[in-house]
Amino acid sequence: MSITGRSAEVRQAVILAGGQATRLRPYTDDRPKAMVPVAGRPIVDWQLEWLAREGCEHVVISCGYLADVLEKHFADHPHPLRIEVTVEAEPLGRGGALRFAAGHLPHPDERWLALNGDVLCRFPLTDLIDRHATAEAKATIALAQYRTTWGIATLDEEDRIAGFVQSPRLPYWINGGIYAFEPEVVGLLPVKGDHEDTTFPQLAVDKRLAAYKIDGYWRGVDTVKDVKEANEELPRQGW
Repeated sequence: MSITGRSAEVRQAVILAGGQATRLRPYTDDRPKAMVPVAGRPIVDWQLEWLAREGCEHVVISCGYLADVLEKHFADHPHPLRIEVTVEAEPLGRGGALRFAAGHLPHPDERWLALNGDVLCRFPLTDLIDRHATAEAKATIALAQYRTTWGIATLDEEDRIAGFVQSPRLPYWINGGIYAFEPEVVGLLPVKGDHEDTTFPQLAVDKRLAAYKIDGYWRGVDTVKDVKEANEELPRQGW
């Protein structure tokens, strides 16, 4: 039976830590993306700290590329929650990796969370879960407001440039790589492939896919520039 009700805590989660992350080289020459250090700690450690603080107890980490680096890290650095590293024998795609890792969750009849292994965030997970439960959704996507990397010119009524705004937030919302799932979603995920091409479009048609707008800090770490900017941002956030 799924956990229901407001302010429910979800006690199990999956982190996707596969992929070679070529855009993050040289950081990923000798480690998976989730192990790239930001503000003195690997991304995955920041994620696990957040999940533990929000009531999660068990995390399954799906990986492939340089999985031994992750396994050694957790052997040397204990965390307050139970961590299980699962290794894909072959690349399964993000949807396949979710399904593979979810098969190792300790409570298959309960709701679960999932995170991409390259996101840094802080917001109340109970808000996401409450939104998910209230919407009676099978899956809920945490959305981040899109911030352009370009400077935007502002114009006056005569199309003269009045000024510039650097990297503003735009009125669009993107997939933040953080999800709440009902247990039956596992069977809807592809064995191999991307859930955004199959599972999510079908759930949207069925009106069982909800959105939660993140009100808090969020950053995807996809490039060397992202690492540099996150290094500057996290201390300002009080991390």
